[in-house]
Amino acid sequence: MASNGTVKCQPPMKAVSNGVFQGDNPLHFALPLLIIQICLVVVLTRVLAYCLRPLRQPRVVAEIIGGILLGPSALGRNQKYLHAIFPSQSLTVLDTIANLGLLFFLFLVGLELDPKALRQTGKKALSIAVAGISLPFALGIGTSFVLRATISEGVSQGPFLVFMGVALSITAFPVLARILAELKLLTTDVGRMAMSAAAVNDIAAWILLALAIALSGTGRSPLVSIWVFLCGSGFVILCIFLVPPVFKQLAKRCPQGEPVDEIYICATLAVVLAAGFVTDAIGIHALFGAFILGVLVPKEGPFSGALVEKVEDLVSGLFLPLYFVSSGLKTNVATIQGAQSWGLLALVIFTACFGKIVGTVVVSLLCKIPLKEALTLGFLMNTKGLVELIVLNIGKDRGVLNDQAFAIMVLMALFTTFITTPIVVTIYKPARMARSDYKHRTIQQKESQTQLRLLTCFNSTRNIPSLINLIEASRGTGKREGVLRVYAMHLMELSERSSAIRMAHKARKNGMPFWNWVKDSDPTQIVVAFEAFQQLSQVSVRPTTAISSMSSMHIDICNSATKKKVAMIILPFHKHQRVDGSFETSRVGLRHVNKRVLEHAPCSVGIFVDRGLGGTCQVAASNVDYNITVFFFGGRDDREAVAYGRVMSEHPGIRLDVVRFVVGPGVNGDSVRVDIGGDESRSADEAFIAEFELKVLNDGSIRFEEFEVSGGSEAVEVMRRYNRSNLIIVGRVAEGELVEALKGRSECPELGAVANLLIGSPEFTASVLVVQQFCGQLTGDSLRTLKQGDAPEDEGESDSH
Repeated sequence: MASNGTVKCQPPMKAVSNGVFQGDNPLHFALPLLIIQICLVVVLTRVLAYCLRPLRQPRVVAEIIGGILLGPSALGRNQKYLHAIFPSQSLTVLDTIANLGLLFFLFLVGLELDPKALRQTGKKALSIAVAGISLPFALGIGTSFVLRATISEGVSQGPFLVFMGVALSITAFPVLARILAELKLLTTDVGRMAMSAAAVNDIAAWILLALAIALSGTGRSPLVSIWVFLCGSGFVILCIFLVPPVFKQLAKRCPQGEPVDEIYICATLAVVLAAGFVTDAIGIHALFGAFILGVLVPKEGPFSGALVEKVEDLVSGLFLPLYFVSSGLKTNVATIQGAQSWGLLALVIFTACFGKIVGTVVVSLLCKIPLKEALTLGFLMNTKGLVELIVLNIGKDRGVLNDQAFAIMVLMALFTTFITTPIVVTIYKPARMARSDYKHRTIQQKESQTQLRLLTCFNSTRNIPSLINLIEASRGTGKREGVLRVYAMHLMELSERSSAIRMAHKARKNGMPFWNWVKDSDPTQIVVAFEAFQQLSQVSVRPTTAISSMSSMHIDICNSATKKKVAMIILPFHKHQRVDGSFETSRVGLRHVNKRVLEHAPCSVGIFVDRGLGGTCQVAASNVDYNITVFFFGGRDDREAVAYGRVMSEHPGIRLDVVRFVVGPGVNGDSVRVDIGGDESRSADEAFIAEFELKVLNDGSIRFEEFEVSGGSEAVEVMRRYNRSNLIIVGRVAEGELVEALKGRSECPELGAVANLLIGSPEFTASVLVVQQFCGQLTGDSLRTLKQGDAPEDEGESDSH
């Protein structure tokens, strides 16, 4: 303090230090201090997110808690820490970087919000959205009168009313999508309804927030608010006419499948900053310009996806957490003191929950939605998150919210988001509803005139041509339309960078025919390939999506298989073939998914090891010319393999060889005679083969051969004769003495001895389909082989021996 009583201003921080050896403290300089702040925030929020994972909390909860802990509510009580890590001179730089990251994040949110999808929102979702906004908004206005009479005396009435109404009526759309995906509700009726209503709610909240900011001018004429509102409206209208045509031309210069030119990305990000500057100059907020620009950028083509890929990781991973710590530094829970303050906190929480939940439940019941689903919708719509913090921070910066009111509102947002997952899990369990009995769980049991249903899974575009060729081979004669129905399931890993709205967009199309949404077609290569196949063939192809973490992906697959009543699930092998013919791991975690599906599947399962079935492109039905071989050693899995081969042989372009191996009287030393299958299994094999031979007696497309061999080496020699086949089908766990002789070092024990021989040896070049027949509960070798080989995924990547 100077002698004349004036405050002595601290000099601004320099950017970089000269180093500790020259006597500089890095914490007294802007750049090294910012680095420390970013690292501290990222580490703390990630640790908290890991600790809250068992409670299935979204990451935003950990980030809000982390921001509060770093602020004056917890660690900031230590003044030495606060002045060292978050000194007042550094807060301008911190807030600037945080708001810059937030600006680009809201551009990404807008980029993934499709106005066309909003226009198609159903009446039920629209009614729920209106109720979820209007009642909480009205209760927020009522609560504001109580707060103004107690802890917020002297604040401007109009802006305070609107800010409180907006704060209580918001539903955090990205956070809601994350919660729905974690709980596997994204593809349910409740999930789709919640996502549609939340999208409408989100747009309405931004419009109301713009109005609140326009009204919150300090000490100015009311005409200023009118000018702000009119100029903001003019900016939006100008963008509506200018932005879509410009970006459509830009998207045309970015063809599908080719990398987007860097200059287009840079130009777009510069335009985002310019839009932010214009809205800031108008007096709304820089965030609005970025959000509006993102909404108006056309979603067709690869350009919008490339923008997300380029920007999302840096913004979400580094810059966005800074906004939460910026909010946390303004949040001092210690200001909530005494019975009155805690009573006001309880009032705000009760009002927020009551308005959202009751408003949503009442309208849902009027729309004839069951009570449990209506309650679930109510709690889901009560989710708060980043947009809530944006509203509160703008209100704090504008002087509408004081320290105590700000702390109360932040705690309300944290509480309402935290309770969402536990309550929804308690009252709504769709997994139970997915269980149902159906007849045709295997291909062997399928009646000849009934429709065959397959669930084919894929996780990348790499094996799409081969997968389509496998589906074409499975359609049989093709004389009757609808004889084969395929559900093409895209396996999408739910990682921290998964975009909420993109997940919802895919989930909204879940299980619908491709032709139902051609007008709003997804331009990806995957969809184009399946659309073309469906139009050229007589196969019904329906897209479906599994959005989940790899540890629980198998639940989505098995539930979908039960719901669709499929006879077989076809999974991609977790490795792909390299140019030299060896295999390398293509997706970490996919092997775990395959094992869990094999263990818990409600039907038969096939694992497709792709070596280029039909080449690198889709083969037309008239050009199909495949040799398919089935190796039969014995057991139920081998019987299912033969049954599947029999279905394929109905295709006019396919020739089937069924090769049965029997043990001769003189058994070599490399074979061990043990009674594995038992008399019952051998009897079933003999009856099955006798029936099969009788059925195919006059079928020229099927050749049945039986080889008597004395050991494993002779069996391998016979198998080599069929190496020119396009596809080899084998049972996962074959039975008999010969199989014991074939067992050796296995890279993938879960595939069985025969499949490991075909995959691991460079002599065999055909694609392999490994089949497991549904039997209810796995036992013996079928279960034991799934528990083996749980080493890290990157071990044994090369199978060239």
